[in-house]
Amino acid sequence: MYPRHAHETNHQARTDEGTRGTGRRDFLRAGLALGLAAGMAHLPFEAKAAEKDEALARYAERLFFHEENRNELRLQALQARDRRAAIPNNNRPPQKRVPQFSLPANTAAREGAIRRVDIEGKEKLCALTFDMCELATSTTGFDADIVVWLQDNNMPATFFVGGKWMRSHERRVREILQDPLFELGNHAWAHGNFALLSPERMREEILDTQCQYEILRAQALRDRKRFRIGNEFPLPEVLRYFRFPYGRSSDAALNILAELGLEPIQWDVVAETGGNNASLEQAKHVVDAIKPGSILLFHANLVPRGSFQLLRYVAEGLRRQGYRFVSVGELLAMGKPVREKEGYFVTPGDNAALDKRFGVEGTGR
Repeated sequence: MYPRHAHETNHQARTDEGTRGTGRRDFLRAGLALGLAAGMAHLPFEAKAAEKDEALARYAERLFFHEENRNELRLQALQARDRRAAIPNNNRPPQKRVPQFSLPANTAAREGAIRRVDIEGKEKLCALTFDMCELATSTTGFDADIVVWLQDNNMPATFFVGGKWMRSHERRVREILQDPLFELGNHAWAHGNFALLSPERMREEILDTQCQYEILRAQALRDRKRFRIGNEFPLPEVLRYFRFPYGRSSDAALNILAELGLEPIQWDVVAETGGNNASLEQAKHVVDAIKPGSILLFHANLVPRGSFQLLRYVAEGLRRQGYRFVSVGELLAMGKPVREKEGYFVTPGDNAALDKRFGVEGTGR
């Protein structure tokens, strides 16, 4: 991104467009908003009208801005440092341990993690989510093919990022932050198992990740000034959503998230398997499992094989069925969250065996 793009030239071209472009922009924004709103006449009462309107406006603005600035925002293709284990392992804590920003308490988190959203009227909306994480004992990669493909297709997504992973791939995170197409969530520092960790260690895994995000957010804001990036979308001060590593939860973990104000986000559709996922058969299985309001689990850290090809197959299948893709935050505004206290992949208890793997805390140590 940054110096390799003609930021000043592109910015001047947009400026010269003047009032002629204003009408076109307003028309496209309205079209995007109406496109998402079509068929939403039966949205549930629980989703407040103001929240829905704000989500629609945010969706339209994000897609429009990305479309107009696609070349500036587009990430570079896979680099050598993006590959697994290419970066030396470093499990030292972040440069600061106390976040500057915090959230109000979220008492609803005690009721469980959100697995999907109940959308009345069956409007075909779903959220693509991607975990980006690594253990305390190793580094993983960055699947640039996935992120670039999402950008090329103007497709919103939510990335749940580990704090340690963010530090390993800090330049990539700073680039992602410039694109309002994407939303970030907290995925713990080193993928600790929240069914095993002590309350003190849970807080560390959560807050260290919040701190690392703040560090990279500050750098991303400086990047905007240094490279004259024409993105005026505000960067969130704090990560608002949390995903349990391994999907493992506990009452203590939910209470801590409620106190810290984060919203636990699970999934109802697991996209990948442990084998090679570049399979039309697997894509059909995923597409058949999706319903309006689904939250899909993918990875973008080069750990599962064939994730990029699977994403392409699944997205094409869903688009043929009329599905639209929104961020987790926008999906939550469109209906009633469905919560469950127990975290699991597909059926309750199917991840309990992971408690005996990856060290005493799940971080590999």
